[in-house]
Amino acid sequence: MKAWRALIALSFLLLSGCLVTFEESIPAREAAPPQLLGVWTSKNAWGEPLELEISRAGAGSYKAASYRRGHREQRDEYAFTVSRHGNRWYMSAGLPEKYGGHNVMAGFELAQSGELVVYNLDLDRFNQWVEQGALKGQKNQAGKDEGLLITSPLDQVFDYLDNPANSDVFLEVARYQRQPR
Repeated sequence: MKAWRALIALSFLLLSGCLVTFEESIPAREAAPPQLLGVWTSKNAWGEPLELEISRAGAGSYKAASYRRGHREQRDEYAFTVSRHGNRWYMSAGLPEKYGGHNVMAGFELAQSGELVVYNLDLDRFNQWVEQGALKGQKNQAGKDEGLLITSPLDQVFDYLDNPANSDVFLEVARYQRQPR
């Protein structure tokens, strides 16, 4: 689960491991808000201090490095892309093959309080949309947990995510504060 912890740090996932994944990734064509870059701090479920470093990795792509404070040499790094749709920012990262090899997506916001708030997507709501035929998808094994692979185009997915009536599809999974300089 070491790989999952780093993604959780950016909240790319739920602690349960049951994920909504996507065939498509957000294209690397949009720049993240500048205030996203830098070092953020939080605590994990066990109360241990965490650090999250977010930096540019190339044109339209970024890197997140997560580690327990004081253990920088034991960090996990993941590349991700971002996009803004409606009132929310989204990030997308590829998963390793052992976790299904698809793409995970999360929402994030930079709150007026200066916090980075990360949201995961509610698996149950996505299951409902697939069962209703609104989105295309299928059950997907991600490691030892079962998730859902969405095969609909991202434009169609964003139509649902951007609808204010669906705001309950976002579950807050992490809150970070800017590390003092």
